[in-house]
Amino acid sequence: MKSRDTLIRLKKFQVDEKRRRVAQIESMIADFQRMSVDLEREIQTEQDRAGINDPSHFAYPTYAKAAIQRRENLTRSADELKGQLEEAKAALGEAFEELKKVELLDERDQARERAEENAREQADMDSIGLMRSRIGAVA
Repeated sequence: MKSRDTLIRLKKFQVDEKRRRVAQIESMIADFQRMSVDLEREIQTEQDRAGINDPSHFAYPTYAKAAIQRRENLTRSADELKGQLEEAKAALGEAFEELKKVELLDERDQARERAEENAREQADMDSIGLMRSRIGAVA
């Protein structure tokens, strides 16, 4: 049983690690999206200040061009992370299923051991009752 307890602890640890990984990726995606929205606001402010909205215009603000590039990079990174998030969620689901299998096996083994113990106790009680009835019949 000790090895089963160790296996259960290991599986729980793996599930927790995968949960942390999912949460970390979700947090990174949210941060990238927030930064992208902030950059969009900055781009709009810079365009309003310059009075030029066309990035191909020769006088378009350099800061706005750089912010657009940064926003596109953040968006691309967030999209890549979404793929990683799906993989991490799938790995979490698999780890959780493995944990449940081990826990079910452990519960089944414990139930079998309890049934065997109850059967032994019942056999002991039966033998005590049989001995008492024999002693009573002899006396």
